[in-house]
Amino acid sequence: MSTAGDEFALIAQHFAPLAVAPGARGLLDDAALIDAGALVVTTDAIVEGVHFLPDDPIDTVAQKALRVNLSDLAAKGAAPLHYLLVLHWPHTRPAAQIADFAAGLARDQAAFGCTLLGGDTVATPGPLAVTITAFGRPLGPRTPARADAMDGDDVWLTGTVGDGMLGLAVRQGVAGDLSPAHAAALAAHYRTPAPRTAFAAAIARHAHAAMDVSDGLLGDAAKIAAASQVHLVLDPAALPLSDAAAAWFAAQADRAAAMDRLANGGDDYEIVFTAPPAARAALLAAAADIGLRLTRIGHVATGAGVTAGGLAVWGHAHRIGR
Repeated sequence: MSTAGDEFALIAQHFAPLAVAPGARGLLDDAALIDAGALVVTTDAIVEGVHFLPDDPIDTVAQKALRVNLSDLAAKGAAPLHYLLVLHWPHTRPAAQIADFAAGLARDQAAFGCTLLGGDTVATPGPLAVTITAFGRPLGPRTPARADAMDGDDVWLTGTVGDGMLGLAVRQGVAGDLSPAHAAALAAHYRTPAPRTAFAAAIARHAHAAMDVSDGLLGDAAKIAAASQVHLVLDPAALPLSDAAAAWFAAQADRAAAMDRLANGGDDYEIVFTAPPAARAALLAAAADIGLRLTRIGHVATGAGVTAGGLAVWGHAHRIGR
């Protein structure tokens, strides 16, 4: 699959007809509901050379594999419970590294309150690939879907935008002249993103539509717009940047192209969501309680698609090798 568009067409043509259970949501969402919504389930895979670099520390590979799934659960307003692991381990990697891989999972189990249920380990010629299926407990009476945005909603973003893309650039040595502290912060964000599990209850309580930002903010916002059949109007000037990303942005000669990269780069694993204006104070208070940066970046209108000033919507993640 060369583009995200190809992926969506493939799913719609071949796999959506198989997803006949109501909880599958027509394969148009990032999670499914089991037992009338008593459980939320999601699955994601990460592959060496696509989602992480071959020389990334193996414990951080394990953590990233788990965290990208916990990010999906958080965006659905669910608390993590358990997970299944499928590990494709290359012959070329020392078996001793598996202990370090498991140690990374153990740290994150303790941090996020979930446990391993089972899975499978397969020897392979390569590359290393990790698939996790995570199960969560809904924290509210409904589980926000991509299709739930409403005209007049605010559009919100947790955290900051562009750090994942810049972290990959740091790891590849193409980020330019950054301070050691900024480079380290960006690389850490790329290797071990921070799923917003502590904000999941607020998402469950207040969000209409929600999803995590894995394929780039504008591309993922476009998925909400398409599923909800609305128009998301975003303000580029409102997009929140970390100190490291702001330093990188300030050094760019072409600011428009630089903002395009920040707004479309993948691997942020923040949450973009819509909520009614009446929820503004409650959302900001919930974010302040846990020390989370939360920014209102636009609104929902009638129409279709996403507009963000003059920014283009790339529609796919910034991945290794693309």
